[in-house]
Amino acid sequence: MTQQLIHLSRAGVSVLIETTTGTPNVFYWGSALAAGVDPAQYLLAITEPAPHGYYDFAHRGGAWRENARGFWGRPSLLGHRDGKDWSQLFTLESTHVTEHKASFVSKDTDLGVEVAISYELTASGLVLIDHRVTNLAEGTFFLENSTAFMPVPDHATDLLDFSGRWLKERQPQRSKIQTGLWQRESREGRSGHDYTLVQFVMTKDAGFQAGEVWGLSLAWSGQGSHVVERQSVGRTQIGAGELLMPGEVTLDKGQTYQAPTVVAAYAKDGIDGASHRFHQWVRARANHPTNIRPRPVTLNVWEAVYMDHRLDKLTALAQVAGEIGVERFVLDDGWFGARRDDHAGLGDWTVAPEVWPKGLTPLIDVVKANGMEFGLWFEGEMVNADSDLYRAHPEWILHSGNRTPIEARFQQVLDLSHPGAYQHVLSQVDAILSEFDIRYIKWDHNRTLTEAAHFGKATMRNQNIAIYRLFDELKLRHPGLEIESCASGGGRIDLGMIDHADRFWTSDCNDALERQTIQRYTSIAIPPEMLGTHIGPTHAHSTGRTHELSFRAITALFGHAGLEWDLTETTPEERATLRSWTDYYKANRALLHSGRVARVDATDATAWTHGVVAQDGSKAIFAYIALGMSQFALPASMRLAGLDADAKYLVRLVTPAGGYLSTQKFDPEWINGVTVDGSFLMNQGLRAPIVKPENAFLLEVTRVN
Repeated sequence: MTQQLIHLSRAGVSVLIETTTGTPNVFYWGSALAAGVDPAQYLLAITEPAPHGYYDFAHRGGAWRENARGFWGRPSLLGHRDGKDWSQLFTLESTHVTEHKASFVSKDTDLGVEVAISYELTASGLVLIDHRVTNLAEGTFFLENSTAFMPVPDHATDLLDFSGRWLKERQPQRSKIQTGLWQRESREGRSGHDYTLVQFVMTKDAGFQAGEVWGLSLAWSGQGSHVVERQSVGRTQIGAGELLMPGEVTLDKGQTYQAPTVVAAYAKDGIDGASHRFHQWVRARANHPTNIRPRPVTLNVWEAVYMDHRLDKLTALAQVAGEIGVERFVLDDGWFGARRDDHAGLGDWTVAPEVWPKGLTPLIDVVKANGMEFGLWFEGEMVNADSDLYRAHPEWILHSGNRTPIEARFQQVLDLSHPGAYQHVLSQVDAILSEFDIRYIKWDHNRTLTEAAHFGKATMRNQNIAIYRLFDELKLRHPGLEIESCASGGGRIDLGMIDHADRFWTSDCNDALERQTIQRYTSIAIPPEMLGTHIGPTHAHSTGRTHELSFRAITALFGHAGLEWDLTETTPEERATLRSWTDYYKANRALLHSGRVARVDATDATAWTHGVVAQDGSKAIFAYIALGMSQFALPASMRLAGLDADAKYLVRLVTPAGGYLSTQKFDPEWINGVTVDGSFLMNQGLRAPIVKPENAFLLEVTRVN
């Protein structure tokens, strides 16, 4: 007899799945349940009444939410065969259960469609949901949608997801869950600036440190859909899946659609609890960057020189970079083809002889002589009309019919599902990496996809698969190569790209004030060591704001730290400060890139406190950020988080990047060092200095034996 109840439990999380109605049905996902409960009692506990005006039985939709099963909401799967076979009824055929994973195969024999779904609990307590759809019958099956759903309990009342744009990614928006369907779609052909990296439902009291949260993230860099549905019968579910274009997935007999993995996070200790589960899972991968080497201090020269590439200027930059402790030097856009501005050259990945008559070797030699490795910028998925490639192969761009898509940044998108286009990009990039000593590439993606068709058929999905394949092939050919995923900043940051790229450019905005929100929420799912965080110019190019070096440096410390600034314009005092900052980063990056991220719930919106705490609670580094001016003469107490409540800690101010500006007669006396218990620091806290807006300071917190 088929097992009718399955209990998966790991890392403080339980998932209960029942199959009593012939379909897998997840009915519990939350805190770990007790072992040894009679399965029959769980099945008894979830029985429901049958209301009037409803079906003549207690109804459960199951994993596939079929209309034929009496489900009123959005089905998990939408598809048809030439307008027929649209109403499926899947019957469970087989179940396979291991300690931490349950897999189910179901069929609609009459219609010739098979579906499979699995739920796997990871060591960090995440649930990985994989599903696939197979056409078993003659005739093409047109798949329009395939979404994985998970249940959330009735006491989940709030919804949190993220919106954004260029220069202002991952902006939180919180609301109450209403009856009906709330859907967030990404239609850029990439995950996008407006992509909700995670979508959460939560209890009304949930914040960073407390309350229950349930969240889904899609491990996919193409188009996606996140949905929360509360039905009129009272049930609430959260779902995620790939957003398919019309006719994009058509399955002939025997063909299978494998959906992107959905990553589900539950935590009873707030958003930070879910974030910790994401980080543990990402960091456990063998190819995680910090499992290979420490994250080097990086200088990207874009905002220093833009496309004005001159060896003397770049040599001077490299010399200053070496002096202050930079470990990686990245040459950005403008080194290739006719790329003297953004109107031409994309697609011609050969060194421009008029700019680099002796190739890139002279610059690389200078970079290496100053103790750094060399990195180079590409935007291989794009092409300018003014390029040798486009003149030779205009048919290689994504387009529909005989139209040329509208331009964005004077460029079109190459159809990487076209073998010729794919091979062109691979061979030219491979040739550059083979000719020169290049350890790192920054790969950009500066426009959205419009009319993304391959010989008339939508190809958003294949385009995304192609870039995964391209990155993997480049790494295979060039062992040790690191790739940074950039898409006009943070336009392609997701849990799908983590297995193909080593770093994300978090945002094109280097303004330290804007970066507070962008980094705070991007790091919920992506560990800080994978997020590029740079000290920008004193006068921010993106916003025009002017900030103290200490504020910019502290902001950049909490990630994969670097700089994007014309260092030749710095004063001797600034260079000394930068050297102190890079030394501090190097001394503490093991902690910053392995610890638990702590975001303290603010009692005053004008100041934030966040930090990183060692996994064993022995040490932490916290930043206090003055976002604005408080309405009170004394700022709110600065509470910490993530410490051992019973341990004693020494708290002291550290100034590796200089001090802060303040409006006070004197600092609180604790600033020179105070030793108290973790419980006091997390509940009472310390009264912060009266710091001027857009300033920050650092605290080191060390457990005392």
